Amino acid sequence: MTHARIVSWGKYLPRRVLTNAELEKMVDTSDGWIVSRTGIRERRIAGDDETTSTMAIEAGRAAISSAGISPDTIDMVILATNSPDGFMPASAAYVQQALGAGNAAAFDMMAGCSGSLYALITAYHYIAGGAYRNVLVVGSEAQSRIIDWGDRSTCVLFGDGAGAVVVQASDSGSDMMSFVMGNDGSGTGNLFVPGPCGRPGTGGKNGHYYLQMEGREVFKFAVRTLASCTQQVLDRAGLDISDIGLLIPHQANIRINEAATKLMGIPSEKVFVNLDRYGNMSAASPMVALCEAVEQGRVKSGDYVVLVAFGAGLSWAAMLLRWQSAN
Repeated sequence: MTHARIVSWGKYLPRRVLTNAELEKMVDTSDGWIVSRTGIRERRIAGDDETTSTMAIEAGRAAISSAGISPDTIDMVILATNSPDGFMPASAAYVQQALGAGNAAAFDMMAGCSGSLYALITAYHYIAGGAYRNVLVVGSEAQSRIIDWGDRSTCVLFGDGAGAVVVQASDSGSDMMSFVMGNDGSGTGNLFVPGPCGRPGTGGKNGHYYLQMEGREVFKFAVRTLASCTQQVLDRAGLDISDIGLLIPHQANIRINEAATKLMGIPSEKVFVNLDRYGNMSAASPMVALCEAVEQGRVKSGDYVVLVAFGAGLSWAAMLLRWQSAN
């Protein structure tokens, strides 16, 4: 079996910053309410010249450059997104072409906010099976395009951005020690966009289809899922909660993360948080969070790192990494 590990990373955040103070002028809300309920203070919003694919291209370019490899050595591009440029072709095709990765297969991965972890796990297995040596995994979202900015229950939560990593065949062993993936289709009605594709449109508003969410149900699902997934990947590797060097949970809501980590007994200093600056970037959140954790020196060689996410589907995924320095 061929080994695989993350060798480089990159991110891209839109230029426009939307603060809670600005949202106060748009809907009936307040900075105090948003911060106390979510932990979010601002988020990035894609400009008119930015799309899911253009942000993915920038993040992917940074990751490839950092890896010190040529784009034509990329064997596969997997783009995790829930807000593609269009329904066809895959937004990954635009990324592949723009990066000059002409030898790569390219496809989108849609699994809610868990999508980038689904994509990472998929990349590892393509490499472990000996099929490929370099896989670019990108999480990119233009969630602002499917948000109803008159709905205060959802518009305060989401933001746009992209993060990417290169997963590469390795002679020094894999950095992924275990993983879990799953989905509970009975919860599809708790977080969804009602159309349009493949069935008659329902729930449209002024010609648009907006994200809809049952916040209370998603909250309960998220707390128990973050805790159970984290415990499962540790159990499969024969490790304990105390062995975790850093937990990187999905950046959706600070109260979800605090409730889950309290349930597990993980101290706050071992939990990475950047949702205060970006909000919930859906599939992009885990990728951007990993990039920033490494950039900030929160992850060191030999550390046990858990990435865990939940999302529409209702989906979940987690990975346990034994982090290896890039060099």
